[in-house]
This record gives sequence, C-alpha cells and structure tokens, in this order.
Amino acid sequence: MIKSIHFRNFKALRDATLPLGPFTLIVGPNGSGKSTAMQGLTFVRRGGQYDFDRIQSAGLDATQTVEVTVTWVEGGRELSIGAELTHSYDRKLTSATRTSSLRDDADELLDDSLDQALSRFRVYSFNAEAIARAAEINSTPELSQDGSGLASVLDDLSGQEPDRFDALNKELQRWLPEFDRILFETPTKGMKAFQLRTAVGHYKYSAADLSQGTLFTVALLTLAYLTEPPAIVCFEEPDHGIHPRLLREIQEGMYRLAFPDDYGANRQPVQVIATTHSPYLLDLYKEHPEQIVIAEKTEQGARFERLSERPHIAEILEGAPLGDIWFSGVLGGVPANT
Repeated sequence: MIKSIHFRNFKALRDATLPLGPFTLIVGPNGSGKSTAMQGLTFVRRGGQYDFDRIQSAGLDATQTVEVTVTWVEGGRELSIGAELTHSYDRKLTSATRTSSLRDDADELLDDSLDQALSRFRVYSFNAEAIARAAEINSTPELSQDGSGLASVLDDLSGQEPDRFDALNKELQRWLPEFDRILFETPTKGMKAFQLRTAVGHYKYSAADLSQGTLFTVALLTLAYLTEPPAIVCFEEPDHGIHPRLLREIQEGMYRLAFPDDYGANRQPVQVIATTHSPYLLDLYKEHPEQIVIAEKTEQGARFERLSERPHIAEILEGAPLGDIWFSGVLGGVPANT
C-alpha cells in the first residue's frame, strides 16, 4: 500500500506530501492538485515520457529539478522510490528499510515491486457514451479510463465467473431496484453491448438508452466485483451524475474494493483514491476523518492535509454535517472567493 507521495516542483505542487491509506477521499477546489497528484504516480514509472517545461512548477528557472517520491509499505517494510526530471530523467531508490531476506540487487527488486503495482494503477473518469459503446470481445478485457470496454468485461465475467456475475446482479437490483438483470446483445459479429432488464415487465433497455448516472453506477459496481481489479484505482468525482440517494451505494462500492474482507470477497485489497467537490458525498465520511484529505491552494503552491490531523477536529465536527462544515470554509479546501 502506498503510504504517501511527495512532490517537489511538480506543476501546482511546489512542496507537498499527499498522505494515503487503504481508502482516501480528496476534497478541494479546482487547481488544488487533486488530479495532479494522480499524475505523479505515472511520473514515477514513466517520467522520461514527460516534457519538463510542461510539468515544472510555474515561475521556476530551468535549473530546478522536478521530483516525485512514492513511499509504500510492503511486507512490513517501508520503501521509497523517487523520480527526478531536469532535461533528463532519473529514477532511483531513495531509501529503504531492508531486511536480510532482500536480495543484494535491492534496486531491481524494489523497481519490480513498484512496477507491478503501478502497472495496475488506473484513473477512472467515466464517460457515459464510452460506457454504453459496444465492445470487442477478447480474451483479456479491461475497463478503460473512460469506462469503455465495460460490455466486454461484463460478458467475460458472466462466462468465467457466473456466481460472481449473479452476485453482481443481486447487488445491482439493490442499488437500482427498477432493474433486475444485466443482459447482452450482439450488434455486430465479434462485438458485445449490454442491456438492463426491468424488474417489472422484463423490458430490455440498451446501454445507449440508460441515464448517465445509471451507466456510471454499473461501471463502478462492476469494478467492485472483478476477481482481479487494478491494484490502485483513482475515481475522479465518482459522484458525478449520481443522485444523492445513491451516494451511500457509491461509497459502499469503493469500500468493497478497498476492504474486501468486510464483504466476504476473496481477493487482494485495492488501494482506492477518490476526488470530489460534493458536500453530500463528504457527509458520509464524518465518522472517518482519517480517510479525508483536504487539498488547498496557497501562495506557495497547493498542499494536502489529513482531516483527522487538524487541531480540535473532533470539536469542529460536532453538531453539523461534515459537508456543511467544509462548504462553510472552516476546514479550508474551498475556492478563495467563497
């Protein structure tokens, strides 16, 4: 699990550390570094593909170095890998708490470990049209960043894991009681599209005829029921297009990924990072301030702070919904003109 990511001179993050846990919800105004932080994980793995002039913090001269350091915990050990970029790229082992069980070529070992995790890192920003699009059937279907490929993923799940697919359908009916089943159609040879069947009358609705919120819900729920979901996922505004009454289900879907043991799911936990502007979604985490990170813009650049580490936070959270408290500006992480 990634414990933290430190940024230096990386876009809006001049000198900032993002603390992370099994589940982290980042809340803050536009331009406060929420999305930029997720790019940092890709930078550590493939920093040489970045244009230095496009990622260096504004106002710095060319002698300054862009650095991102990921610290994570593996087998009880705390390890760090850093990437630097000036006009050349260097990735290095910055520190490691090592035991004698590690090989002498620790750099290679840790690089492999990080690569395995980051190669399975995905940032999801769902698009309704992409989710509804028919998908090509293949042996290794994958849900793309925008949600495309969902029909192929569902079709594979129904064939390879029928019990899991049935469980997904039961959960779908609980989330969206007007529907009772995911079905499939073949618009052209080698392609699959999905449908939802109504609980009353068993009418079939093609994905293209479903609402944006319904499509987003099906995509997130599908991820939560995969046998091998990505190791690390970020959801960009998972509440987008979702009715407030469904937000608790969205929370549960993300928790199902992050805490599989709590749901009887036999798989490795997924580290989940989500961003939001929604006070309604934030309300659901009042009892878990350790899962909330406030992103804030300052004159020195954006910064992050875990809500549970704020002074007197227990007293601040008494007597009002967390979303209202955040929206008032008391906690920071809101646009400066509010």
